[in-house]
Amino acid sequence: MPGAVADRVRDYIYQQEQSLIALLKQFVEAESPSSHPESHDAIRRTLDTALMDAGFMVQETGPPGRPKHIYARPVKRDRYRGNQLLVGHYDTVWPIGTLDERPFVVDGNVVRGPGVFDMKGGLAQIVIALTCIRELDLDAPLTPVVFVNADEEIGSRSSSTYIRMLSRRAERAFVLEPAMGEEGDIKTERKGIGRFTITAFGKAAHAGLDPEAGASAILELSHVIQTLFALNDPDKGTTVNVGTIDGGIQPNVIAPHSTAVVDVRVPTVAAGDAIEKAIHGIEAVTPGVRLHIEGAIGRPSMEATPRNKVLWEQARTLGRELGLQLNSVRAGGGSDGNTTSQYTATLDGLGPVGDGAHAEHEFLYIDRTLERTALLTLLLLAQPLSTREDAA
Repeated sequence: MPGAVADRVRDYIYQQEQSLIALLKQFVEAESPSSHPESHDAIRRTLDTALMDAGFMVQETGPPGRPKHIYARPVKRDRYRGNQLLVGHYDTVWPIGTLDERPFVVDGNVVRGPGVFDMKGGLAQIVIALTCIRELDLDAPLTPVVFVNADEEIGSRSSSTYIRMLSRRAERAFVLEPAMGEEGDIKTERKGIGRFTITAFGKAAHAGLDPEAGASAILELSHVIQTLFALNDPDKGTTVNVGTIDGGIQPNVIAPHSTAVVDVRVPTVAAGDAIEKAIHGIEAVTPGVRLHIEGAIGRPSMEATPRNKVLWEQARTLGRELGLQLNSVRAGGGSDGNTTSQYTATLDGLGPVGDGAHAEHEFLYIDRTLERTALLTLLLLAQPLSTREDAA
């Protein structure tokens, strides 16, 4: 990229501190917990307006009776150009009323507030980057397409279909989830995530008078739990955690039912397939007890594929033009980047630098978030490289 373009972008973005703060204030003060979609109107209106001001046509979409997601593309576009996808979410983990306890605050170079780091800061970055391209009359080689969902914090239940469709049509995807910790590492890999529910069905009987007539579901579940823990392989990055168990009726009754809910994290798609097969292959060993197993790897692993490596190296090169030394990391949590990565070159964690996702001390740094906004802008302006798997 010509140095003059990078200089113009850097100069423009670094002058947007007040614009960033104003957007953050609007977005954070529009509380939008995943659990209360009826509260989402305010954040959607605010974000819709900001994107339209940047020259984008905005549509709200989603299945009937489900939260509404935001899709946006430039009003003026070259239909013969390929697309590049920007992905974010406006839902947060914080219930309505959190803002009363922890209001939006600017303290020097730090901004605090519920959802400011995860990930309303990333939404502000999208708006500022797109506005920069428009205001400086720069030409992005791929058409920027924006998708912001309303349910990422609860697994992207209704939005994943749209994300898959848009990813298939995109040459590359940039996910504005926050960077990793105060070091600001970019997420080039993410573990896959699965959730499984295993229920044992036995037969109730009096534990003192006639225990042989019963079949203990809890006994069977104890065997299952040992089998599950044997699937852990921490050296390779696979974890299987039985997070909750329940069951039984009374202490003096042989338990007729018992259930375990299991969280699984895997480093690769292949590891996910193997774990899924192993869990569904568990069989009961206690006479008179049967098992019902449901669940799957819901978010496949985001791996360091050849196309992802190409995009990462391009980001490092552009970062150096801004004086940034970028580092990459594998994240244990999932995001919509897990999905986009299955279909197109993906960079995740391009959002704000700070800390405290899902924590009360949540915050971001203004200066470093502006740096990441400049990086995002240069990435949007960069010529696409050979990132298709068959070209790697």
